[in-house]
Amino acid sequence: MKPVSQILQTKSDNSVYAVAPDARVHDALQLMAEKGVGALLVMDGPEVLGILSERDYARKVELRGRSSRETPVTAIMSAPVIVVRPDQSNEQCMALMTENRLRHLPVVDNGKLVGLISIGDLVKDIISEQQYIIEQLQHYIRGEVSVAGGAYQ
Repeated sequence: MKPVSQILQTKSDNSVYAVAPDARVHDALQLMAEKGVGALLVMDGPEVLGILSERDYARKVELRGRSSRETPVTAIMSAPVIVVRPDQSNEQCMALMTENRLRHLPVVDNGKLVGLISIGDLVKDIISEQQYIIEQLQHYIRGEVSVAGGAYQ
């Protein structure tokens, strides 16, 4: 079980993108497209107020006939936000995401935002762990034993 802090360290881009609560949905969508992300945090200074995803837009703006240029992000964001600590495991995060039908989890340490993990980050990490286990089992089956970075037969 790998802690979230290690997953954050291995991400190629650990940037967290956010908008202010008075931002308009259209501006948030432009930022998502520009940064290639599917969600933004809605923050008032250091405080996470909500999260805005493409799903929120599709269901709460487009399907309801609202104007993205006039609607504030606070009108459609998901809140309150479920957050995780850096010491929580990938399995705990996956369970939270599954139970609550989430795709993103902000990581907060002592009240301070330190990162954001996605379902994709967790899946990539779990696949990597499983691949390592498979390789170790293959070595075992072939009679190879790993010793301090080397292998002998």
